[in-house]
Amino acid sequence: MVGGDGSAVVAFHKDTGKELWRNLSAYSIGYAPPVIVQAGGTRQLIVWHAEAVNGLEPETGKLYWSVPFAMKKPAAMSIPTPQFDGERLLVSSFYDGSVMLKLAADRPAATELWRSNSRGERPNQTDKLHSVMPMPVLKDGYVYGVCSYGQLRCLKADTGERVWETMAATRALKEGKPDESPPTEKDRWGNAFLVPHGDRYFLFNEQGELIIAKLSPQGYEEVSRARILEPDNPMPGRPVVWCHPAFAHRSVYARNNREIVCASLER
Repeated sequence: MVGGDGSAVVAFHKDTGKELWRNLSAYSIGYAPPVIVQAGGTRQLIVWHAEAVNGLEPETGKLYWSVPFAMKKPAAMSIPTPQFDGERLLVSSFYDGSVMLKLAADRPAATELWRSNSRGERPNQTDKLHSVMPMPVLKDGYVYGVCSYGQLRCLKADTGERVWETMAATRALKEGKPDESPPTEKDRWGNAFLVPHGDRYFLFNEQGELIIAKLSPQGYEEVSRARILEPDNPMPGRPVVWCHPAFAHRSVYARNNREIVCASLER
């Protein structure tokens, strides 16, 4: 993602750096990384910038399809990596909500299944999912993702219909129990990163807590929780940790603004 007229996305030779092609224009390239998926009998480069979701031929930059999805100016918050489950492609933004596309099986093409019809990003205005940073998860016909004020939500993938939501994953425990009170302005940009692992999920929330939980259409089932870092970034008006964790060697690696930690996951 580069930017400029006709060069929102540019391809370079990995060994020499030589430019191979350039394509697309947008007022901002946003933040989401380009990804390659296999759909319609071919490889497709998915590019989500601040004006549209696009499918291109990776080798030439030829545009296969484009679905308009304009981000609010000047924020251009196309941030989470587009998610693909082999059939459906989901993108989600804080101000502008989500768009779910269905990629054709027989050719490189896309049709819109649904998009958010929200009046705004606040809890009483959102109808589907407004992700800030964390990538939603598409699994078994459902979407799991964190909305604009920290609500972990489950949606039906085909329709966007909300199945359930909880505040437990993004807040610290209150008197030893999950805090399920309704979201307020203090929860704006509430965050937890979701990482699927087998039949469970790792959720690293902005409190510096690593949660192991089961997510299903039946609800949120917390298995364990441990604070591994202290939140120390004051940007949203409260101390948070907004760094995505890494997992390797049966361990989790995470950092705040002052330190990095490694915690064992072997037990």
